[in-house]
Amino acid sequence: MKEGYIKPEDRKKILLLTDDIRVHSGVAQIGRELVINTSHHYNWCQMAGSVKHPDKGKVTDISKDINNESGNEDAYTRLYPVDAYGNPDILREIIKIEQPDAILLITDPRYFEWVFNMEEELRTSIPIAYLNIWDDMPAPQYNEEFYESCDALFGISKQTVAINKIVLGDKADNKVIKYVPHGLNADKFFPIDQEAKMSQNSTDEYIEFKKNITRGIDKEFILLFNSRNIRRKSIPDALTAWKLFVDGLTEDEKKKVLFVLHTEMVSEHGTDLPSVIEYLMGEDDKTVVISDQKLPTSHMNYLYNIADGVILLSSAEGWGLALTESLLTGTPFIANVTGGMQDQMRFIDDSGNWYTNSKEIPSNHNGTFTEHGKWALPVYPKSLGMVGSPVTPYIWDSRCDFKDARDRIVELYQMSSKERKERGNVGREWALGDEAGFTAKKMAKTFTSGMEELFSTWKPRKPFVFLKDTDFKARTLKHKLEY
Repeated sequence: MKEGYIKPEDRKKILLLTDDIRVHSGVAQIGRELVINTSHHYNWCQMAGSVKHPDKGKVTDISKDINNESGNEDAYTRLYPVDAYGNPDILREIIKIEQPDAILLITDPRYFEWVFNMEEELRTSIPIAYLNIWDDMPAPQYNEEFYESCDALFGISKQTVAINKIVLGDKADNKVIKYVPHGLNADKFFPIDQEAKMSQNSTDEYIEFKKNITRGIDKEFILLFNSRNIRRKSIPDALTAWKLFVDGLTEDEKKKVLFVLHTEMVSEHGTDLPSVIEYLMGEDDKTVVISDQKLPTSHMNYLYNIADGVILLSSAEGWGLALTESLLTGTPFIANVTGGMQDQMRFIDDSGNWYTNSKEIPSNHNGTFTEHGKWALPVYPKSLGMVGSPVTPYIWDSRCDFKDARDRIVELYQMSSKERKERGNVGREWALGDEAGFTAKKMAKTFTSGMEELFSTWKPRKPFVFLKDTDFKARTLKHKLEY
């Protein structure tokens, strides 16, 4: 019996509002891991969102699936599929049926503005917890009312936790505010050459997968990008750095290097990557390949294992799951020093401790602290611009210099294969250890601790009028749900 096991009839029930935990998105992945790894302690129901959900209106019990993945026998997990993220009437109906003890929101709070506008119905009987996956500097004061409305704020990064406290000020004293970093299943992401858990068939499959990626040509150095083709991921910047790196190689050396982009070829939210590659590298280039097919988790693990390094130069990033996957597979990475990616680099402060963002030093993007984990090759942003939109009025756009990123690629390239593996393994041990704990089990444990604190301290709150600025709605544009 698992630690913290509670009989189904005695468990608290949590209503989850986020992407359907069966779909392929970052927030869905995190939501699913939370459900799986706390299913012995909480009962779960979900208003399961998706764009034009094919199962809209079909109540689905996935308890059996959760039991299979968790090793439990008595999970309770019921999904209520909805278009987008639902509406007040559907929420009222689910609450009436399920009678949850708490509501948990995961994703940008503006998708749930309609939930917060139900203050007078909800806050007197149900606590609201928010897993805050996205915050960056400057501190978003425009989110104050969202944060004030929540009873618990779980920040995925140390920077997010610091920002929550900055925005709320003295009001933070009455909230449960807790650091709950993302965590993944370490049994699904692991170094293949160090694990005996793969069958011969899987080993053969891995070898064949590698041949397909490299076109059957032996490579001495493979760099991997794995994320969405959207503007803030700065894929053209990474390609430009790669171009500068390749220009410094001999013709024979060029044949032995490969940059794998696992992403969409073309995206209206990003760019036309084949055109970018052709412009930068030329029509006959063989150093860049795009992998644009969705892969099962086992094959994603293969992809990280064939790589000698991972690169992510996002100009803004809440966390960066690609870096967590890189850590768990023992693969060193190159990354921009912004958002939650800072956590995964393990910068060391003046006291010799893992740097914790604060009101005084809310970000390390300017290199206040330069000592870091051996597995990380940080690129400090050289350009800091203020960008925004009607729904996100302002946020820093932190961009790297191409040459700095190139220098990090060169540094990684010049390491021996042995050194890269050693550095990557140090990162994996840290990620699995007590200090970081970037695993699904540790994430669930930390989350449970925060929820138990919420349940033990929460008292029905007086209703208040959300969005007190009566002109706010008139100034805010409605936006579509997009992934």
